[in-house]
Amino acid sequence: MNNHNDSLTPQLRESLSKIRHVALDMDGTIYLGSTLFPFTKDFLARMTDNGIGYSFLTNNPSKSVADYLKKLEGLGIEAGEENMYTTSLAAIDYIKAHYPQARRLFLLGTPSMISQFEKAGFESCADDPDDVPDVLVVAFDMTLEYSRLCRASWWASQGVPYIATNPDRVCPTDQKVVLVDCGSICKCIEHATGRQPDITLGKPDPNMLKGILDRHGLRPDEIAMVGDRIYTDTAMAHNAGAFGVLVLSGETTLETAEKVAEDARTNPAPEFFPPDLIVRDIKELGELLIESRK
Repeated sequence: MNNHNDSLTPQLRESLSKIRHVALDMDGTIYLGSTLFPFTKDFLARMTDNGIGYSFLTNNPSKSVADYLKKLEGLGIEAGEENMYTTSLAAIDYIKAHYPQARRLFLLGTPSMISQFEKAGFESCADDPDDVPDVLVVAFDMTLEYSRLCRASWWASQGVPYIATNPDRVCPTDQKVVLVDCGSICKCIEHATGRQPDITLGKPDPNMLKGILDRHGLRPDEIAMVGDRIYTDTAMAHNAGAFGVLVLSGETTLETAEKVAEDARTNPAPEFFPPDLIVRDIKELGELLIESRK
């Protein structure tokens, strides 16, 4: 593992020189909360100038793709639907593949997320014991109502197929508040019912990268997964055989990253594998990618 204090080793230079596409986590990587990092637009322009493509990946299903594109546009970033991958889309694809007869869903999520599922042809069940869903979907819900949390727990206790959109415990923010995310909501349901989700989608599930690899005809070693979390972003890179880059501009501190590296050195089966590269932010990553091509 190299961190931002190390020089570019021959091995690292070779790995970076192969990169043809960067998959970028959003919150904590290109912006924090509602604040775009000052170097983001320049980084994207430099990638384009050097023939490196990019996609935006997020474990946050609280916005529809249309709303994410609107948010990016508001921050001055132009992107199309083909640049966006969210866990809502992953959940929709999973349900269509594994529960092809499913039409009615109990969705613990924001109105924006629910609109994405309705656009895909699903119906949203009411908070009503007689409105039995085909599948329960639990997501990061910033509009969470206690009665709906209780209804979701009821359907979980009744054995309804149960999908979680993402494993994140908290959502990064630039505000003085802890944003309780999907993983923590699922823990609440588990504590109440004893039931865990049947599957938890989103990073670190490697399927989040598969769509990008297929679309651009890339090998795993030609894509860098860039994000601010070891337990989702760089864990997914490892699971997919891709190059994992940890940025220190969001949730993870250098101290935490070093603990993970130490655990990997001393533990034959570590909980998480260290990232291939640690940088302060995507600005530094851009410099290293361009340097590797000289």
